[in-house]
Formats: sequence, C-alpha cells, structure tokens
Amino acid sequence: MPDPVQRSITWLAEQAVAGGELLGVALTSGVGVGLAIGDGRRIAVATGDPAAIVAAIDAAIGPRWVWWHRETADPLAVAGVGVQRCWDVLTVHRLLHGGWRASVPGAWARLHDLPLDSLPAMGQLGLLDVHPDEGADPDDPVRPDGHLRPEWTSGGWAASPDRLAAWAELAVVAARRQAEQMLTSGSDPQRVRSTAHAESAAELLCAELTVHGLPIDVPEAERIIADAVGPRPPDEAAADVARRARDDAVLAHAPIGARIDLRNPNDVRAMLRRVGVDVPDTRAWRLEHHRDAHPLVGALLTWRKAERIATTYGYRWLTEHVRDGRLRGEWSSSDGAAGRMTASSGLHNLPAELRPAVAAESGHVFVRADLGQIEPRVLAAVSGDPALVAATTADDLYQGVATRLGVARDVAKVAVLGAMYGATTGTSAQALRGLEREYPMAMGLLESAAATGRAGGDVVTIGGRRVRMWTDETVDDTGRGDIDRARRVAAARGRFARNALIQGAAAELFKVWAVTVRARATHLDARIVLCLHDELIVHVDESAGPRVADILVEALGEAAHRWSPERDVRFVADVSVIRRWSDVA
Repeated sequence: MPDPVQRSITWLAEQAVAGGELLGVALTSGVGVGLAIGDGRRIAVATGDPAAIVAAIDAAIGPRWVWWHRETADPLAVAGVGVQRCWDVLTVHRLLHGGWRASVPGAWARLHDLPLDSLPAMGQLGLLDVHPDEGADPDDPVRPDGHLRPEWTSGGWAASPDRLAAWAELAVVAARRQAEQMLTSGSDPQRVRSTAHAESAAELLCAELTVHGLPIDVPEAERIIADAVGPRPPDEAAADVARRARDDAVLAHAPIGARIDLRNPNDVRAMLRRVGVDVPDTRAWRLEHHRDAHPLVGALLTWRKAERIATTYGYRWLTEHVRDGRLRGEWSSSDGAAGRMTASSGLHNLPAELRPAVAAESGHVFVRADLGQIEPRVLAAVSGDPALVAATTADDLYQGVATRLGVARDVAKVAVLGAMYGATTGTSAQALRGLEREYPMAMGLLESAAATGRAGGDVVTIGGRRVRMWTDETVDDTGRGDIDRARRVAAARGRFARNALIQGAAAELFKVWAVTVRARATHLDARIVLCLHDELIVHVDESAGPRVADILVEALGEAAHRWSPERDVRFVADVSVIRRWSDVA
C-alpha cells in the first residue's frame, strides 16, 4: 500500500480514537474499503484484501467500528478478523424499536422522521410519475426527499471504493442519531448505550459462530441416529418401510381395530383413553407421569424420540447441515421478541440423545458454563428487592425462598417461576401470595409489567430493549366483538410482558458475559462455539482448558459488575472442562 494512503488511514483512525468518535467502515472483497468519521472526513482505498486493513487498524488502535449490518461483520468473520469494539446500526435499531424486521432504508427513515410508507424501491416508474431524483447526483446516497437512494441500498453502495467511503460515513451519521435517541428514550442513556455496545458485539460473535460451527463427531452421530431409527435408508421406499415399522411398535399395544395416526394428537388422545389414560394433551412430560399405567405409554414415548430424530435430526439433517465436521447454522443476536440469541439448523434444540456427538476436536476440549438460577437472580437485580437480593447470596436461591415462605423447595421454585411466567394459579397459588408478602418490590415489578402488557403497551427492559405487544382485531371501535377472546388476548399479553421483562434482561446479561469471554480468551485461541440461552461452550486447546474455565468465572463477575444495577446480587455458573457435551455431570 502506498505510504500516503497508509498515512491517511492512520491519521483518520487516530482522529477517531482521539476524538472519541466512531470509525465507520464499509468493505467489499475485490473492491476495497471505505473509512469515515463524518463531517467529510473519509478515505477510500482500493484493495483486494479490505479485511487486512481493518485488522491492522484494530490491532494498532482499537477504535469502535461502526457499520450498517452483517454485510460487514460476515466477511470480517470469514477472514478471521475479530475486532475489539463495534456498533451495528441495524442491531441497535432492533434494540431501540423492537421486533426483528429491520432494513437500512427503514432505519434511516426512522432516524430522520421520514414516512415509512414512502420508502423508495427499485423498479420502473410510470410515464406520469414524478421522479424524486430528477436533477440529483446519482453518486449522492441521499435523495432530495431525504430517503436513501434505492440503488444504493440494493447493493450500489459497494460499487466503488468512493461509494464504500460514503456508505461508511452514512453509518456514522446513523449511529450518532441513534445515540441522540437514547437521550430521550426514557431509559438510562448510559445503560442503553452500554447495551448497544454489547448487542453489537454479540451480533459480531454470531457472525463468527455462523462461520466456525459446532464440532460434531459424525460417526458417533450416525451411530446414535441408527440406534434410534435404523440404518440409513437407500431410498424413499425404504424410508417408508422403516417409518411403518416404528409405528407398528406402538400400535401393537393399541386396542384391536383402532385406526390411529400417531402424528395426530387427537387420535393419540383417543387411543390413550381407550386404555384408561385420560390426559388433556400429549406432551412428553405429561405422559411420563403415566408411563407405568399401560405399556402403550412407554412405547409411545420411545416412538416420540425416534420420530423426532428421524424427521428433524436424522440422516438428512446430518447431510444438509454438518460440513467438515461442524454443525453449521445461521446465528442472530436477537430473536425479535425479548432479545435472546437464536440459531438455525437445530443448534438451539438439539435432542439430549445427540449430545454425545458434540465432541471437541483432537487435542482440544470444551469448556462449558451454565448460569445457575439466572432469571430469579436477574429479577432481584432489576427490582432491587432487598430480601430477594439477599437470597442470591446462597448457591441455592430457591431453598432460601422456601425457608422464608415456610414451604417445600419444589413449591417455592414453581411459585417463583410461575410469578415470572404468569402461571399464578394451581398448587403454587398459596406460595405466590407468600411471595407477594415477602418480596413486594419484585412481585410489584412483575405485576406492573403485566398490567402494561394487558393494556397493549410495549415493555422496555432495563437495558433499553423495546419488546412489542400485539393487538387483537376482534373488538371494534364501538366495543362490539368477541369480548371473551379479547380478554384472553389481554391476559396472554400480560403473561408475555412479565416474562419478557426478565427474560430480556437475562438475555442482555448473557450477551455481556459472552462478549466478555470472547474478548478475554482471544489470546488463547479459544472460540465460543455454542450459546444456548444460559449456557456457553468454548472450544480450546486442551492445555488452555483450565485457564479458560477461570476466565469464564472471572468474565461473569466482570459482566455482572458492568450490567447489574444491584451490585450485591450474586450470579453463579457451573463450569466444567469436558470432551463431549454429554460429559456434563
């Protein structure tokens, strides 16, 4: 790279760090990279390896990078460039406005108070249409009406290094406006900004998870699948024969003459009633209580496990999603609801039977950590309830609550979880009244969220994530309609809102923890390979396993210090160094 270009890049990056500015970046392999800090200060570089420039700047200076979306994070992950700090505009947009759907044109319009129903789109204009770009510069990404030019948002931003630089500068403009919105959001601006940083880093982590995948022992996976459903069928006819054989193993216990479709819940309930097992639904946990009532129940439960593997996690799944010994799926830092990380290809729903196939590569180990009783501890943190905060000092929070209420531990656990999930009736109802008496601030916070949800209002987590409620169209403006259904919808919103408040906050803490682990363990060449709600799995050379285990514990303390509004709340994690996921005690 010519020295003048190198000097310009260094000057711009140093300006960003010295002035506390965001350093905008847009890049495309084979075209180049654009860097900007706004106010016309930008540089375009034609290069076949734009990620290398980003890597060099990050290693030397470590600015906070700002980009529009994953179209920048993904190629960095592919190139193995793990920057330290970032701001992802669309990820922050989802944080501030809720939901999953987000686009660059829509985010820009919201930031500039432009009507969303007039977003421009690529397409041929009618003969009598007035072209809003008439006389405008096509190399200006912003149209005279303030909207972004559709040919830019549809990929034209990557057409040249100069356009990349302009696109990077627009990302800086957008991020600055988002920071301004945080000042008037009604939440603590400093906390929301911190959440934006963590959420952006988590989206970059998701790009890395997508690239690197989860290590899988393919022969072991094939053995497990074969044990459940038989050998790999050579064709569809053989698959149908195997399917009927699995069905027949259950139907052999059914009443003679019964015509049953095992994939129809109503048929299954009718079949069970004929053998004296009357259940309101056919969920596996419910059927387990009746396993000894009739041989049919045990056969049905065995069939359920085999059917799930055959249809969802069978040979086809293995062929489609496991490549080069890694289970690969698309990861996202937010599910569009309360903000949990999510993934495709079954990564978040892998059956326990397949966990022995999740195995560290030769010479490596997994370091696995699972947060303990995370949601009630988060409830203590966000509510500030002194009694519940005190309960978190124990390894077993539920036992402390049980002692305080004078009930059995399992009753206390069901009551606490029921309070957060909206299950406020049944055997735990009496204990719930005790919770309201002993932990009034915590229970009051949950009920306030539920009331907001029942009324159709959005709830906002402590980190500033907006969780949208849905509306019901069954009652019209005159008040006429299906009132009973409207009441059921309102009640469902209330249950969702009280849980979203806590689940969303727990997701925020989890992501702060995950990105802290990512940052602290990088020098050991450790990689996070699975984020499962409250559980992290890190893949690392076996010699570094014990040190990474310590880092996971240290990072939890650091994350809690940064995230928790109540410093006395204790968060705990069960950490182990294992070879296979199934080795967890």
